[in-house]
Amino acid sequence: MNAQIERWLTSFGRFLHDLRKRWYLYLPVFAIWGFAYLRLFVDPTPRVPLLFNWTPSLPYRVAWLQYGPHALQRGDYVVFAFGGEARAAYPGLYGQPFFKRVRGLPGDTVTVTGRLVSINGELVGMAKTHAFDRRPLEPIASTVIPPGHYYVQGTGPDSFDSRYHASGLVRADQVLGTVLPLF
Repeated sequence: MNAQIERWLTSFGRFLHDLRKRWYLYLPVFAIWGFAYLRLFVDPTPRVPLLFNWTPSLPYRVAWLQYGPHALQRGDYVVFAFGGEARAAYPGLYGQPFFKRVRGLPGDTVTVTGRLVSINGELVGMAKTHAFDRRPLEPIASTVIPPGHYYVQGTGPDSFDSRYHASGLVRADQVLGTVLPLF
């Protein structure tokens, strides 16, 4: 056992020596890790305009965020801070940035028939019955989108978006900015 600990200490000592000798190579890695932990545990708001999407909810993987209020149009891509009613069930989502497409504007009529969701009579998607963690999902209620709110949706069938009561419509003050997809 002592020989194993001694080998580990020797190996760790070599690592520390290499770290001190080549600090300029390790510094960017530790900085990226530090920023990632800060974003994950302290403040999830994106501070750098370059966004990376690793979810299948949208077909774009890299996008440029244009901060600030914009006159949103149908089809615009937006990033917003999650603030739906699902905070109790999914507290980790609160404040997290979501990247979605605007499908409904103020004054549009959202109609729900069973689990089929339509906006102004055009079918936009179907609400699933359960989330991945097997919790039941209720579809959004039929409504007219009020001023200062938007219906947003991902392009994938598994996207957690305005189709569901728990996430609901997005308020204008939740929108961080519009997004220009790069690829």
